[in-house]
Amino acid sequence: MRSRTLRALAVAASALVAAATLTACGGDDDGGSSASGEASTLRLGYFPNITHAPALIGVKNGLFQQSLGSTKLETKTFNAGPAAIEALFSGAIDATYIGPNPAINGWATSKGTALKIIAGSTSGGAGLVVKQGINSPADLKGKKIATPQLGNTQDVALRAWLKENGLNADQQGGGDVSVLPQDNATAVQAFAQGAIDGAWVPEPNLSRMVQESKGKILVNEKDLWPNGQFVTTHLIVTQEFLKKYPATVKKLLQGHVAAVKYIKTDNAGAQKAANEQIAALSGKPLKDEILAAAFKNLEFTNDPIASSLFTSAKHAEEVGLLKPVDLKGIYDLGPLNEVLTAAGEPAVSDS
Repeated sequence: MRSRTLRALAVAASALVAAATLTACGGDDDGGSSASGEASTLRLGYFPNITHAPALIGVKNGLFQQSLGSTKLETKTFNAGPAAIEALFSGAIDATYIGPNPAINGWATSKGTALKIIAGSTSGGAGLVVKQGINSPADLKGKKIATPQLGNTQDVALRAWLKENGLNADQQGGGDVSVLPQDNATAVQAFAQGAIDGAWVPEPNLSRMVQESKGKILVNEKDLWPNGQFVTTHLIVTQEFLKKYPATVKKLLQGHVAAVKYIKTDNAGAQKAANEQIAALSGKPLKDEILAAAFKNLEFTNDPIASSLFTSAKHAEEVGLLKPVDLKGIYDLGPLNEVLTAAGEPAVSDS
């Protein structure tokens, strides 16, 4: 799976370079432009997942479109980070909410030319849920543990944690612990049926496994990070779009900041709006108790928590899922800090 993903990213990266060459030679794009640096259309990606609540609310409540003004908002949803990165590389979208490790992989594959992280979105809300009776790392020997996808953010977190606790897990499902990459819906069902012994998953799947299948949280990932903060979701944009349409990017960020503020000032309303958007996209809303538990375990913030991104990259290197990569320049927080300053909110840092 990982080799297929890397091949696809490599092909997409080549296409990105070719597209950039055409643009430099006088080609035009579909976004349209104006002298003010605004695009006629912004294509935004996000996931139908509660960890993408600012995006869900920004779309549902019209906060993005209100900020964008005459620029038309087009949205596309994804179920996995690599698919969103491939869409970004191919030019199908201009910006997307995404987890840290797919963004790191996209940066590495494109040699630092494809994207910029322009804002934080979500911290926390992930961990290891296991069957009753599993009380320590040693109890995981010989057990089957699921993650959403090989090399994704939760997969890297699990493998790094296992290594720190003296346990090994190879990429083929062997070792002391059998790590089985599978999508979240499959993992939730497999855990309920007893086919797996646990899973390192993001919300709301973590809360679902606890409440619906009597699982126990062996590791709440926030306990592993300074101040309990680590990036789960952030907002990225293509470097080409950022360069050509800085005014549009700034307006997108205004909508994003408004969505984060709405969550903090009206949590009940935010939960309702996010759940309604999930229902509209998936056909099924979250149960109220699952929704409340998930929101309680998440922090929505404009801060990208940059230090955790660099640590996640190091973890991926240590477990053999990422070659050493220089992440210098991956952030461009200037536009966000302009928006935050205008809104009377504190600036954020990429240090």
